[in-house]
Amino acid sequence: MKSFIIAWKDFKIRVKDRKGFVTMIVMPLILTAILGAALSDVMGGDGGFSDTTVGLYQADQDPISEAFRREVLLELEFVKVKMVKNDTELEELLRDGKIDVGLSIPEGWSSDLNNGGLKEILIYSQADKQIKATVIQSIVESFSERVKTISLSTTAVINDLTKSTVVTTGSVNLKEVVDVIVADLNQAGQIQFGIEEESIGKKMVSSMQYYAAAMAVMFLLFNATMGAKSIIQERSTETLARLMMSPTSNGSILIGKFLGTLLFAFVQLIIFFCATSLFYDVNWGGNILQVLAIGIAYSVAVSGLSMILASLVSEEKTTDVISGVGIQIFAILGGSMLPIYVFPDALQTFANITPNKWALTSFLTIMSGTSWDKLFLPMSVLLLIGLLSLTIGTWRLKAR
Repeated sequence: MKSFIIAWKDFKIRVKDRKGFVTMIVMPLILTAILGAALSDVMGGDGGFSDTTVGLYQADQDPISEAFRREVLLELEFVKVKMVKNDTELEELLRDGKIDVGLSIPEGWSSDLNNGGLKEILIYSQADKQIKATVIQSIVESFSERVKTISLSTTAVINDLTKSTVVTTGSVNLKEVVDVIVADLNQAGQIQFGIEEESIGKKMVSSMQYYAAAMAVMFLLFNATMGAKSIIQERSTETLARLMMSPTSNGSILIGKFLGTLLFAFVQLIIFFCATSLFYDVNWGGNILQVLAIGIAYSVAVSGLSMILASLVSEEKTTDVISGVGIQIFAILGGSMLPIYVFPDALQTFANITPNKWALTSFLTIMSGTSWDKLFLPMSVLLLIGLLSLTIGTWRLKAR
């Protein structure tokens, strides 16, 4: 009972700090609006891959470059092709934002194809269009590899045929055989280019949904340093020592501190959830209980980290550094700044050490539609982080 009294006291102190309380609510809302709107063109307004305008410069009417334009670029539903006269015009259109990606096909692109090579295509892009540029680059590379494979295979097969007995004796018409082989190789080498979008659940997640979840988990993480700072302040002013000299047990006091941070973090999430749903029309998924379950588990993890942080740090300045630098590193690793799927595989694996990554991916999974069994692992990890941190933190704080 005394733990709840202490928790409620700490909660009221934080709520009365209007500047801090408003900052923890208003700032994530502002950042959600900015990032969600800024990246909607890349991620797609409704969660899909948006249309891409490709500026194309062909130095000549090379047959392979013509085939690439007609059979690939013009056949892609999400690509709009804008022909230009030279590289300079291509760069100007890209700089003015009139095209997303620029392609410059050199003169005689296939002139060295007999030796198994194609000249290099120049790809122009802006920093904010890297995902689109990467997609177009992969299409160019796939087409080039297909063309080179067919050319080398055809050459190898024809060379073998010309040396075979059936051809040298005139039993088989070489031209007819070559025509059949080339047709078969072309058929086998056909590639259907395009983007097939598939959500991890039943629905796609939009950029606004992504950054609503990303900002929520990032700003909730600040409660770890706020909770630790509160304990350090009370310890430096001897308030915590006097409290521990009272009839209340040390364990009850520290559990109360933990619950106070947990309550504030969870209330912050609820307010943010309601605000984004109301003002930004963010759909957090069809099952509100799943959102609340992950929210509670994440709040436990954050509150546990505040306890272990308070047990390791003795000065408020140190917590300020951790809040300014450490939280930002965790936010980047956890996918709050950039979508985590653009990270290298090794970095995505390393990000599993951050609790905000588990919370973010869980919220996104809920938004796209999922079942409870898919949430068991992240909930377990978050609760384990929180309870383990709480155990270690309270043990160290008691010892001090």
